[in-house]
Amino acid sequence: MAEPRDATPALPLADLLGHAADALQAVRAGRSLDDALEHCPADARPGTQALAFHVLRWLGSAQALRERLAPKAPPPAIDALLTCALALLWPAGDPPYDEHTLVDQAVRAARQRSGKGRDNAPFVNAVLRRFGREREALVAAVTAGDGPGRWNHPAWWIDRLRADWPAQWQRLLAADNVHPPLTLRVNARRAEAAAFAARLAARGIAANVVDAQAVVLERPQPVLRIPGFAEGEVSVQDAAAQRAAPLLIGSSLPPGSRVLDACAAPGGKTAHLLELADLDVLAIDRDPARLAKVEQTLARLGLRARLLAADAADPSAWWDGVPFEAILLDAPCSASGVVRRHPDVRWLRRAGDVAALARTQARLLDALWPLLAPGCRLLYCTCSVFRAEGQGQIDAFLQRQAGAGQARALPSPGHLLPLPDNASDGAAAGAAASDGFFYALLEKAVR
Repeated sequence: MAEPRDATPALPLADLLGHAADALQAVRAGRSLDDALEHCPADARPGTQALAFHVLRWLGSAQALRERLAPKAPPPAIDALLTCALALLWPAGDPPYDEHTLVDQAVRAARQRSGKGRDNAPFVNAVLRRFGREREALVAAVTAGDGPGRWNHPAWWIDRLRADWPAQWQRLLAADNVHPPLTLRVNARRAEAAAFAARLAARGIAANVVDAQAVVLERPQPVLRIPGFAEGEVSVQDAAAQRAAPLLIGSSLPPGSRVLDACAAPGGKTAHLLELADLDVLAIDRDPARLAKVEQTLARLGLRARLLAADAADPSAWWDGVPFEAILLDAPCSASGVVRRHPDVRWLRRAGDVAALARTQARLLDALWPLLAPGCRLLYCTCSVFRAEGQGQIDAFLQRQAGAGQARALPSPGHLLPLPDNASDGAAAGAAASDGFFYALLEKAVR
């Protein structure tokens, strides 16, 4: 989901605040922000998305403020609007509007959202103006301690990060509220990063070259404004995610190799594999709608793979019995490493989700491992910074395989943390612009 920046709203701010409040209510009801925005009028979607991103990044502080300023919760629609306004007034994260404008427009939005016979505008006005008068004391009270009001994450998430990364947990939480860069993967069949960056510069788009295929834009752009995107010359993919295909292919996978991309949607890694080598790729995903996105991605890039809607954890329903010479398992996970791109994730997840996802990951590993030919490699990855979905998962898998002596871990990045000095657990230094990821490369013994 590309994040609009510095855009002048095409609609009155009061209208956008109303739509942002609707989006927040949807997230509180367990729906993703993407889904909520699909139900937003098209002309309001970019502005609403920009506001919703900001609100969700500072939601913990805003909710704590609302509870302090109005202990008795107002009706849900007004509560969502008031929380959005408080998040947009929060004195951090580059507030997008001045206080007077924001309060005036929030009051107008409250009047629009009031039910028959009840005007909530005076209540919203009073709460927001009180925050303006008592800002310093209220901010100090809300940010005291190490809870959601300070860190803008659920308490269980904070506790898990503190246990997993005792030296980095505070910086990881802060990093989740930083605007992510827009990183491009240059199609290796068409060009190299340096040449494409020069082409961008000629169009007035400043970019930095990360490696032979990765380019980071200094300012995000709508993808359709990026030269060559529609023609398949580049794709949007974070630098951390771009490590998957080269890791799996390495220097030993010959052309024509039979490769399985399990849990392939939306297709970025599938495409990258095919950009780097001539491979026989089977891409599967259990969701036909998500598999259609893989097809669209490949079509834009002029690439081909065999696509199959199937459950990767049940090979008996789809595997033809011929072993694969490489397997990519980009397993379902908490997405805790990409929260800066998807700020709704932290509020949608529940404490029990990580253990449930870890069980799914283990089931996928155990189901797919027998499909790998001896002497060949499986790459396990997740966009998570939680150890239960990374090193803990692989340690348990290797223990399960110890009796047969079948699996060994090869050198791989391990946990990539979204921090400027990202060098923990074998991660390469210099990955400052990357998301949080985990990689483990496993090789099956030759019997």
